[in-house]
Amino acid sequence: MTTGNPIPSRQREPWNEGRLTGQKRPLKPKDVWTIRVHLQLEGRKRDLAMFNLAVDSKLRGCDLVRLRVDDVCAGDRVRGSSDRDPEEDRAAGSI
Repeated sequence: MTTGNPIPSRQREPWNEGRLTGQKRPLKPKDVWTIRVHLQLEGRKRDLAMFNLAVDSKLRGCDLVRLRVDDVCAGDRVRGSSDRDPEEDRAAGSI
């Protein structure tokens, strides 16, 4: 019996080879409005709503995708930031 690995291993190229990594510069107001207009003209209401929520609430992407309808709506109306329960925020780990 041989102790060596009979299958030669090949080096896999990293998926982000040659790309910029790390923190990106913040969007300028002009960039935000350009994106909003672009989404409006294409009729992408869902994407526009998600973008507006992300920008206006300053949520991180990972927090934004975890949102549920109950987090932003109370019955038939949209919740404001003052409608949130601080105890729920602490339990969720966002404070």
